[in-house]
Amino acid sequence: MKKLCLFAILAITFSCKNNKETSEKEALNHTSNANPNIIILYVDDLGYGDLSCYGATGVKTPNIDKLATNGVKFTDAHSATATCTPSRYAMLTGNYAFRRKAAVLKGDAPLIISTEQPTLPKMLKKAGYKTAVIGKWHLGLGDGNVDWNTTVKPGPAEIGFDYSFLLPSTGDRVPSVYMENGNILNLSQDDPIEVSYTEKIGNRPTGYENPELRRQIADDQHNKTIINGISRIGWMKGGKSAEWVDEDFPYKLTEKANNFIKNNKKQPFFLYYAFHDIHVPRLPHKNFQGKTSMGPRGDAILQVDYVVGEIVKSLEAEGIANNTMIIFTSDNGPVLNDGYEDDAVEKLGNHKPAGIYRGGKYSVYEAGTRVPTIVHWPEKVTPKVSDALMNQVDFYSSFAALTNQTPETTILDSKNYLDALLGKTDSGRQEVILEGYTLALRQGNWKYIKPSNNKGTWITEEKKIESGLTPQEQLFDLSKDPSEQNNLAEQYPDKVEELKNKLQEIEHLSK
Repeated sequence: MKKLCLFAILAITFSCKNNKETSEKEALNHTSNANPNIIILYVDDLGYGDLSCYGATGVKTPNIDKLATNGVKFTDAHSATATCTPSRYAMLTGNYAFRRKAAVLKGDAPLIISTEQPTLPKMLKKAGYKTAVIGKWHLGLGDGNVDWNTTVKPGPAEIGFDYSFLLPSTGDRVPSVYMENGNILNLSQDDPIEVSYTEKIGNRPTGYENPELRRQIADDQHNKTIINGISRIGWMKGGKSAEWVDEDFPYKLTEKANNFIKNNKKQPFFLYYAFHDIHVPRLPHKNFQGKTSMGPRGDAILQVDYVVGEIVKSLEAEGIANNTMIIFTSDNGPVLNDGYEDDAVEKLGNHKPAGIYRGGKYSVYEAGTRVPTIVHWPEKVTPKVSDALMNQVDFYSSFAALTNQTPETTILDSKNYLDALLGKTDSGRQEVILEGYTLALRQGNWKYIKPSNNKGTWITEEKKIESGLTPQEQLFDLSKDPSEQNNLAEQYPDKVEELKNKLQEIEHLSK
């Protein structure tokens, strides 16, 4: 009888061990064979010429260069618009931002994406993905009457993100606090937060009243409540316990990203990592300060490169690098002085943030939307340089194809260019709308810019960027004139009419 009992115990133990090993093998098999993990590394205000793999000489970006060397590096890939909120809207919804009249939002703006509409994270959740957004949000929160001292919603959770760790708006706007899953981190109940974009509240120092307390000179717009020595857009009362330290962003945000990777490595995940860098205020951590000759802007680019390296290290440490697609790109083109003076102009040297292209952030010219774009997926993409015309609005339908899904009928603008993303073809879009306070239509190498009565003088005078806004129609042949110096509208009236009609046709697509 004792022998029978011993045999039964051994059999049960052996069976449990086998079951455990089988479970672990199944989990490993799922990790290696299921849909790939998808990571979008979304840098802010990074220009086409800001990386060494895109020709920069004033700064070296070895970690990003390694992605490019072993992936697909695009030469003609675009954000949907030349500013941040609209580009994020288009990427996450698959529809052009002008359809929602999306514009750069205040820090207390309501959520710009309807909780009813399809989104990229919602679609991937249907395919079994865990989803997360970490970093700069700037898509609005709440319903327009936010109580920052409670769980704020609607927000990322309501549009498909399982986990969120946010800068609620962006670095130059209040509230200057971290928000995790809808709640402000480390907020003391004894010091509740209030935010105003219309009038001063509370007794915090402001840039216009206490300029001696600022670490950087700011323009009138960025000259309100001072936090961490930087005056911001808007006024903030309370919340001392929850204030962020800008210099900690690369470490704090990356820690959260790597924790998400580690905790979800046994199932497919989607991570949207939205950098604050190299947006103003530029306050690199001391580990990067003075490491380039270009001042804080150059040092911030190094900081971006460091973060990319840390994300890749995490994937390798967890054994999932080969089954992870990384897309590295930017929300719009470059800007030097954008509200703060930090020697970006004075220390630029021979560096060309936009490369050979005209314009920059806010501009409808090429430099406004033509941004560095790299796709890295070991063993799945063949390293190459691709001239395919690409746009971030197409991530939605391309990822739908990757995960065997069909986009909803309300997705008007996103198209499937998965083969181009993976480097299987150099055939990208034939036509695409680009936006920068007016609309432009690219058709191959032809570019038509819609005339505008908005002269955009603040762009040219304050930002020192050519806006591309004129009351005359503009037409460029980018194959011969990539820097958009010669307006051919008078020489090719038939082409102008053709592209104008096509633009109007796309504009008026109905939902």
